[in-house]
Amino acid sequence: MTKLLQTLVDGVSVGCLYGLIALGYTMVYGILKFINFAHSDIFMLGAWVSFIVARALGWANPDQPGSLGKALFVLAAAMLFCGVLGFIIERLAYRPLRRAPRLNVLITAIGVSLFIQNTGQLPWLLGTQPQRMPALLPDSTLLTVAEVQIRQVDVVVIITVLVLMGALEWLVHRTKVGRAMRAVSFDTRVASLMGVPVDRVISITFVIGSSLAAAAGFLYASKYPGLNQPAHATWILLGLKAFVAAVVGGIGDIRGAMFGGLLIGMIEFFGAAYLSPHLKDVYVFSLLILVLLVRPAGLMGKPVLEKV
Repeated sequence: MTKLLQTLVDGVSVGCLYGLIALGYTMVYGILKFINFAHSDIFMLGAWVSFIVARALGWANPDQPGSLGKALFVLAAAMLFCGVLGFIIERLAYRPLRRAPRLNVLITAIGVSLFIQNTGQLPWLLGTQPQRMPALLPDSTLLTVAEVQIRQVDVVVIITVLVLMGALEWLVHRTKVGRAMRAVSFDTRVASLMGVPVDRVISITFVIGSSLAAAAGFLYASKYPGLNQPAHATWILLGLKAFVAAVVGGIGDIRGAMFGGLLIGMIEFFGAAYLSPHLKDVYVFSLLILVLLVRPAGLMGKPVLEKV
């Protein structure tokens, strides 16, 4: 029972992070109908920017205790930086290809991803040496239930993800900006004819998605302090798992992305705990294949019907 509950806590914590990254994939796909493969690199930059800001402010001393105020400041700085970067990427790389074939946009997204990875390896930027994220969040045991240790960082991760998810739900379904997003997602041409500023809405979508990826990067680095170099395969694999979460939940659906992230986290951790830890990635991608065979639109997605 102790192993079961501990695995459940770990799976929910990491699954929330997958869902938070998946929100960026699903928002961009819901509006532009293409996959932003540079999104995983924005997630990576969120973790690295958090480290750089903490070190620049003198908070990288491992002997200093964690502080919620410091963590919130670093989180806001990372989200602001990555939000601006997302706006620049959309404006310079994707907007000129708005009416280009899908293959051109896909190649551009891969090119942007490779550009961020290789540029980040420059010695005067992020470099190629791994670093360790300072303990901005307290990592002690908050409480013990049936011999299951619930760490403070896990509680902060789950609460932060739920707050950001709730804020996004409110934005999309209760504001004019969200109404414009849903209109552009339904039909870009009709939305523009009705006076919706399509370009501005798309830019806002990229900014929000990139900011959420940065928040996930900060939380991931707080939970797993070891920061690999920018082009390390770990970042790419995490981005792919988040993409799988978006597809499994139903890409284009916000709640589906979070549900898919939680499901992926559960499958990964329970498979590693009770079957084989060496095949945890196999379980994730096997689930993707199974869902695509049974429900191609995702578990919470709806099939698109076209009149002919």
